Amino acid sequence: MSNPDSPLPNYLYKLIPSNAAPPDPLPEELQLSELDQESGFIHLSTATQVPGTVKRFFADEERVFILKIPFEPVKENIRWESPDAKVCGPRPGEGLFPHLYDGKLGKDEVERVVTLQRGISEWDNIMEEAKTTWLTY
Repeated sequence: MSNPDSPLPNYLYKLIPSNAAPPDPLPEELQLSELDQESGFIHLSTATQVPGTVKRFFADEERVFILKIPFEPVKENIRWESPDAKVCGPRPGEGLFPHLYDGKLGKDEVERVVTLQRGISEWDNIMEEAKTTWLTY
């Protein structure tokens, strides 16, 4: 399932719905979402996966918060897995997402918090603009 030629990313991203806005400033450790608690890991996305994740899980949200996380400091706790964590590989590949195990997300791990506001634009348009500014692999 994984592609051995897929380069490791420089950044990973955590998407947060508007009803769970992260505090400002970020604390040492953010509270896990219900999904992350139930899964036993923190669901993350790469830059190439963020637009699809937004479309699939946040389509009805007016606002989404995205945490930009440098990969290097968290890489030892990342597993590349299918969304249900049943298939895994050593690196990014088709259908494999970064899952953070035994780690925390807080002010030390997060480089930047981006707030996306949909407004009258569709998420596709907003994601295209993000790719030219801050959404980097």
